[in-house]
Amino acid sequence: MKRAIDFGLPLLAIAGIVVGEIMGLWIAPAERHMGDVYRIIYVHVPAAWVALLSFLIAAAASFTFLFKTSWAADALAEAAGELGVLFGTVAYILGAIWGKGTWGVWWTPDPKLTAMAILVFGFAGYIALRNLTEEPERRAAWSAVVAIILAAGIPIVWFAVRWWGGLHQNQSTRDSMNAFMGATLGINVLAFTLLFVWFLRMRYRVAKAKIDEELSEPPEQELA
Repeated sequence: MKRAIDFGLPLLAIAGIVVGEIMGLWIAPAERHMGDVYRIIYVHVPAAWVALLSFLIAAAASFTFLFKTSWAADALAEAAGELGVLFGTVAYILGAIWGKGTWGVWWTPDPKLTAMAILVFGFAGYIALRNLTEEPERRAAWSAVVAIILAAGIPIVWFAVRWWGGLHQNQSTRDSMNAFMGATLGINVLAFTLLFVWFLRMRYRVAKAKIDEELSEPPEQELA
């Protein structure tokens, strides 16, 4: 079963991305106000969605570790945190390109953009903390607390436009998008989610193997 998943997930993800991007870049109509630059959403939105999902999983796994001392949860938090930074950076770079084409600037202190930047840089610090702390128990506990605190930024990113407005548009809905555009975006979101799950499984195994190796090492004997 595991081998089937490991083989099928990347195939489904890659196939979905190929189909979704062909639909988004060449078949979907141009947006009425933004023209063709809007097509960035077919990667930007899925990457941003996966980034927030990653951060949420990292926080949930961190919460689990604090209450159950589950090393599997700690490994999952590490894997999800790293992927969140990866996909969040992709989303931010594409968002800057989109902003330059639509707003005329690469970046502006928009509430949603600022909240997302804090979240991504915060989890980059989370990764640094894990790499700088060698003792497993201390590393897992400290990083878990950091991940849970940072997770407070997830709803802020999601609702920032509703709460404070700004240049960034609100989440699109079926009523605000052409039906074909909505279907194309949905395919890309699903494909990126499958890609994320594949990456997460692989990165989790590496993190878990590293933790198991650390925990299996005999403690250093103090000199008398």
